[in-house]
Amino acid sequence: MIVTLTANPSLDRTVEIPGELSRGTVIRASRSVADPGGKGVNIARALSVSGVEAVAVLPGDDGDPVLAGLAEADVRYANLSTGYPIRTNVTIAEPDGTTTKINAPGEPFDAVAQQELTRLLIQEAKGCSWLVLAGSLPPGVPSDYYAVVSRAVREGLGEDAPRMAVDTSGAALRDTLNGQDGLPNLIKPNSEELAELVGRPGDWEVLENDPELTARTARELVERGVESVLATLGAKGAVLVTAEGAWHAQHAPIRARSTVGAGDCSLAGYLLAHEGGKSPQDCLVQAVAHGSAAASLPGTQVPTLAQTTPEAVTVEELA
Repeated sequence: MIVTLTANPSLDRTVEIPGELSRGTVIRASRSVADPGGKGVNIARALSVSGVEAVAVLPGDDGDPVLAGLAEADVRYANLSTGYPIRTNVTIAEPDGTTTKINAPGEPFDAVAQQELTRLLIQEAKGCSWLVLAGSLPPGVPSDYYAVVSRAVREGLGEDAPRMAVDTSGAALRDTLNGQDGLPNLIKPNSEELAELVGRPGDWEVLENDPELTARTARELVERGVESVLATLGAKGAVLVTAEGAWHAQHAPIRARSTVGAGDCSLAGYLLAHEGGKSPQDCLVQAVAHGSAAASLPGTQVPTLAQTTPEAVTVEELA
């Protein structure tokens, strides 16, 4: 079983328009859908539709549209009541796959609520193989929250603590790696996040087009104690670096409809393969296959395993 934590969930509304986005005009949408969202929620959804047992832990009141959407999709969840509605994010999708995303900040989350959410997470994490801490943090939550949570889970569950994966950005990602006693087993940065982590934010475009440089950069984090770095590079695929080696994988060209949530699905694909006992290279291949399948679907839909095409992914070992 895999448990995900989404501290700042959302209702993700995707509006598809028939042409190029034009500011200051009236545009009639061709399609509009709403899905339960937030990185951890998306990962739980992607795992669940492929037959992997997953539980999404999140703040939100019973009856909230996000929780109703999870129930409708048969995704297990454990929620902490907050007394306020979950935020709504809006994505505008153009026909060529260009997406414009507007994310609401979410409601403030005080120290008491943070502690209650952590206790709920520890309870749900008993017996799970992976715990995924994912997404942005709501207002009022310190940037080291994921490091605090990791430490609390490990102290609370001891030898039964699960492996930990983190997928976030900015200060929340940076501070996750500050405590030597709370380092995650796996992180999944994109090229921009990876460049920021190593103190070279201006290098992200170079990284996205240079898998070997990405591998060398990710190696710096492995040397700091992170077991595995899965760095996603958009259309250029992804790079996986561990203490044992480094690999780059890329999918054959696809027609992208919406890239929102593709990175979340990449991590889900990796975890799905890892749960099946696959090799690091095969986990990377499934990560790229899942991300590519997600990008070819509209809105924030998540692919089933059957909708992915790992056979269209090429993988090479990097020096």
